[in-house]
Amino acid sequence: MSIWMAMLIGACIGVVLTTLILSNTRNGRVKAEYEQYIAELELEHQQALAHAQKRSVNTSRAVLKGKMAEQLAPIMPEFQYLPSDAKFLGDPVDYVVFDGYTDLRDGEGRPEDIEVVLIDIKSGGARLTKGQQAIAQAIREGRVRFETVRIDFED
Repeated sequence: MSIWMAMLIGACIGVVLTTLILSNTRNGRVKAEYEQYIAELELEHQQALAHAQKRSVNTSRAVLKGKMAEQLAPIMPEFQYLPSDAKFLGDPVDYVVFDGYTDLRDGEGRPEDIEVVLIDIKSGGARLTKGQQAIAQAIREGRVRFETVRIDFED
């Protein structure tokens, strides 16, 4: 074998070994970068999950507090009416209050003293829904009436 042939074979082996070593080094670097990126994504995911869980618990607590406030409102000092005059509906408004009805029923009031009041109980920063706002508007505009529905059963 000639010396040139040996040098050519040696150079080819050198090129192949250099390519393999550089390729492994580059692959290792790329792999390390992606592993770090995946670790960062996992951390972000864990933080987002913890934030979502905390927000969910806080929302659930607020809803429960609101439901409790709705049910307990007639016995709270802020409620200006007799609890016996208040009838719980829950939706779309929480209470219909027949203010003065208990006094009338007990013989102490007059029919013209009765006032019908629709009440929605809110706590915290809660606001009226669009439906509740529409009901309030209908009342302000006098679009309220009393009806009697008779159902006759034939024997």
